[in-house]
Amino acid sequence: MEQLFKVIAKIYTDFPSKFGLPRQSGMSEALKGTIVFEPEYRREEAFRGLEGFSHIWLLWEFSAAKREDWSPTVRPPRLGGNTRLGVFATRSPFRPNPIGLSCVKLDSIEQVPSLGTVLHVSGIDMMDQTPIYDVKPYLPYTDAHLDAEAGWTASADNRSLTVTFPENLLNLLPEEKREGAIAFLSHDPRPAYSSSDRIYKVEYAGYDIAFSVFPDQTLVVADVRKVNHLR
Repeated sequence: MEQLFKVIAKIYTDFPSKFGLPRQSGMSEALKGTIVFEPEYRREEAFRGLEGFSHIWLLWEFSAAKREDWSPTVRPPRLGGNTRLGVFATRSPFRPNPIGLSCVKLDSIEQVPSLGTVLHVSGIDMMDQTPIYDVKPYLPYTDAHLDAEAGWTASADNRSLTVTFPENLLNLLPEEKREGAIAFLSHDPRPAYSSSDRIYKVEYAGYDIAFSVFPDQTLVVADVRKVNHLR
């Protein structure tokens, strides 16, 4: 008999769509998230002892990448989108089961009268309202392997972009969101098939950020506008 996973929580972040998301968790602690549990799982005793851990694992659903079928090969963006590798040798969201795994920093645990236990985390790589299946503590003595080999990712293009964010545009963002904006932009949010002669637009924290990337690996922000979802 097939056993169905239960969604125990959702994480609320500043990314309403896939575009702009960091490709891995832990890339910037300036990118925050709030985990709110479903009513059935808000019992305070379920979190007893969690306060002693600095990091947690999140098992979650690629809710925006679910497909009826699957492909045995995918094209990783870090290889320019032109090389095919086995899906099980990548962290592509297009998998037989749309399950993601992220290690995030546990910043704080808050008791909210209307929501129960809420977890505040950083280093997220998930869309707003991503469903979460489980939370587990990160154990440094067994989860960290300093001698691990990185496979094809060791030679992939993992360079960061230099971000030029004019001060007058940066100041349009709330102060607490500015560091996060620069962080995710520096990791090149463009799709694998990108062009250096066009303007891209990404929504973050309720703002549309328009930018271009130039051949010298500099990303220049061209405009920042508050999103009006009523338009």
